[in-house]
Amino acid sequence: MPLLARMITTPVVVDIRENALAGLRDLLADQRISTGGRVALAVGPRSGARIAADLAPSLRDADVYIVESGTVDAALTLAAQARGTSYDAIVGIGGGRVLDVTKFAAARLGLPMVAVATNLAHDGIGSPVSILDNDAGRGSYGVPAPIAVVVDLTVIRRAPARSIRAGIGEVVSNLSAIADWELARDLRGEAYDGLAVTLARTAAEAVLHHPGSVDDDGFLRVLAEGLVLSGIAMVVAGTSRPCSGACHEISHALDLLYAGRAGYHGEQVGVGAAFASTLWDDPESRERGRRIAECLARHGLPVAPEHLGFTLEEFAAAVVRAPETRPGRFTILEHRDLDKDAVMEAVRSYARNIGAG
Repeated sequence: MPLLARMITTPVVVDIRENALAGLRDLLADQRISTGGRVALAVGPRSGARIAADLAPSLRDADVYIVESGTVDAALTLAAQARGTSYDAIVGIGGGRVLDVTKFAAARLGLPMVAVATNLAHDGIGSPVSILDNDAGRGSYGVPAPIAVVVDLTVIRRAPARSIRAGIGEVVSNLSAIADWELARDLRGEAYDGLAVTLARTAAEAVLHHPGSVDDDGFLRVLAEGLVLSGIAMVVAGTSRPCSGACHEISHALDLLYAGRAGYHGEQVGVGAAFASTLWDDPESRERGRRIAECLARHGLPVAPEHLGFTLEEFAAAVVRAPETRPGRFTILEHRDLDKDAVMEAVRSYARNIGAG
């Protein structure tokens, strides 16, 4: 009887623990990523640079490059700087911007990329996507997923609490994205991947139901694992579908319309997921939105547009604009196809129901 299987590209190692950075050189050598430590270290101007300095004694042959911004230009600059040197890999050390820039640059150079996360703000740690600013606003770029992921919980605890909490919104928004994907499957016949959904849903439910907080090491580990699982779900699906739906469309629209005012991506997609769930007619979807909103509130995350710094009118304008940010993607927003007045009423109703309008 034939054994039917599929090959899935995943990180060769995921190391989430206390003091994980101390073992980075051994990880690179043991996994044959770089036996001699000849790597490029891409770091942010603050915490990443300090970490690179700490690693210098064990990675003496590494070169350090500073990533100043999360733009396409920054990624191209990093690729140009590293080109011409025989590196075994590029190691990105920092938050989402640094990791996204490093993934893009690694793809340009054809080098494996190792992600070392210094906060847990979004699922870019293990995803095959780079979110980068460009001349038109902000875009999503497909790239190879990291070959290894390192999360040092000692370092994570030093990150701003707000940046860690933002990751909660990122992970629990998977539930809204999955519902959108199922809708597209049922109404449009879109290809759907049950394994990718299983990974994304498991990540979201684990974070949603964990009783701890960002002050709890156990919760931080579950959150980090959830972000990594979300990234692997996108690798499995070959698309961001299991983790990106109406919630992300709304967030992208906020970025485009109100450049310079947008907050953490995870905060925005969390509110987007809670709001989008109210556009469904069935009780199950309404309950999903309630659970997401309660989780956000419990962890001190924004729940209402005002908590993000936007008026109801501004948020409604973003909801109207949202479908344009991902042409061809079908979500509850495209299905309902509400006009401006209907969207405004839906936003007002949402704000009233959560006691913020």
